[in-house]
Amino acid sequence: MKKTTKSPRESNARRGVLYFSFALAVITYLDRVCISAAAPFMMRDLGLSVFQMSVVFSSFTLAYSLFEVPTGWMGDVVGPRRVLTRIVLWWSGFTMLTGGAWNYRSLVLIRFLFGAGEAGAFPNAARSFSRWFPPEERGKAHGILFLGSRLGGAVAPGLALLLIRHWRWRESFVLFGSIGIVWAVAWYRWYRDEPSEHRAVSSQELALIRGSSPEAMTGELRKPRVPWKRVITSPNLYGICGMYFAFGYGLYFYFTWLPTYLIQVLGFSALAGGFFAGLPFLLAGGANLAGGWLTDRLAVRQGLKTARCGLGSLSFGGSALLLLTSTQTDQRVIKAVLIAFALASADFALSACWAVCLDVGKTCAGVVTGFMNTFGNLGGFAGPMVVAYTVGKWNDWTLPFYVSAAVYGLGALLWLAIDPQKRLGPD
Repeated sequence: MKKTTKSPRESNARRGVLYFSFALAVITYLDRVCISAAAPFMMRDLGLSVFQMSVVFSSFTLAYSLFEVPTGWMGDVVGPRRVLTRIVLWWSGFTMLTGGAWNYRSLVLIRFLFGAGEAGAFPNAARSFSRWFPPEERGKAHGILFLGSRLGGAVAPGLALLLIRHWRWRESFVLFGSIGIVWAVAWYRWYRDEPSEHRAVSSQELALIRGSSPEAMTGELRKPRVPWKRVITSPNLYGICGMYFAFGYGLYFYFTWLPTYLIQVLGFSALAGGFFAGLPFLLAGGANLAGGWLTDRLAVRQGLKTARCGLGSLSFGGSALLLLTSTQTDQRVIKAVLIAFALASADFALSACWAVCLDVGKTCAGVVTGFMNTFGNLGGFAGPMVVAYTVGKWNDWTLPFYVSAAVYGLGALLWLAIDPQKRLGPD
C-alpha cells in the first residue's frame, strides 16, 4: 500500500483512533444511562414495580459480566474493526428496541441482549490502543477514554429528560440508538486493525507507534503461561476484586436509581433532576483525570503503596463520608451535590484501580483486570437490587445510602490489604 511522506507531526492518524474511541465511550454511556432518566415514565406506562425495574437494570449488568471476556477474546481473534462494528450495531439495535418494549419480560430480555453487546466496547477499544499507541501514550489514551464515558453519563439524563418532555420515552431510545449506527458505519470505513494498513499513517509515525519493541515490530506478541494457582489463591487478587466490587456497587446507583430518587423522592422537576443526575458524571470526569495524574506522580515520589492504596483508600473513604453526610441534611440541593461529589471521590481512584492490576499482574495483567472488572460488574448487579429491596421493605430511601456508605467503607479497608509490589506474574 502506498505510504505518504509526512513528518511525524503531520502524520498523526492515531489521533483519529482516539477521537473514535472517545466518541464510542460517550455513546456507550448515553445508551447505558438514558434508561435511568426514563425509568419513572417507563414504570408508569408499563406498570412496573420498584423491584421489577431493578431487575431490568440488573439484567444489563449480568449480561455485561457474562459477555465481557468472550467479546474481548473476539477482538483478539478477529480484530476491533469488525468486532466493534458488529457489537455497536447490535447494541444500538437493542437500544432502539427498548423503546418498543411492551411489558416487563420483553424489557428484561431486551436490556439483557443490549448488555451482551456493550460488554465488548472497552476491551476492544483497549485492544486498538495496544496496536496504535506506543506504551508511553497508552495511559493518556485510557484516561481520555474514561473521560468520554463520564461525559456521556453526564449528558444522558438531561438529554433523555429533554427528549421525553417534548416527545415520549420510547422515541428517546430510538434517537440514542441511531447515534451508535452512525458511529459503526464511520468506524468500519476509517479504522484498520494494523496501523501499517492505514493510508494516513506515515513511515515515521509507524516507527513511533512500534517503538523499539521487537514484538511490536513483528506483530507477534508473546503469550506467557498464566500461573493460575498462584493468581486465584493470592490475597492481592481478593483485595482487588473486593475493592472493585465496592466501586461497582456504588457506581451503578448513579446509572440506575439516581434520576428516580431526584425526581420522585426529592421533588426536583424533570429538567432539574436531569441536571443533578448528570452532575456526578461531570465531576467524575475531572476527578478521573486528576486522580490519574496524581497516582503516577505519587508512584515516583512516594512509592506504589501510597500511590495506589493510600489514594484509593482515601478516595473510597471520602465517598462513604459524603454519602453519610447527605443523609443528615433536608436541603435537597445540598443533598444532591453531596451525592454527586461522592461519585467524584470514588472516581478519583479509578486510574489507581486499573494501574494496580498492571502493578501486580505484569504479564498476567489482563487476567487480573478481567477478574477485577467482573467483580465490579457483580457489584453493579447487586446494587440496584439492594436498593429496590430496602425501599420496598421499609419504604425508606435513606437506607440505600447507609448501605452504599458501608460498602465504600469496606472497599477503603480492602485497599489497605493490597500490596502493589507483590507480583502475581513474571515481569
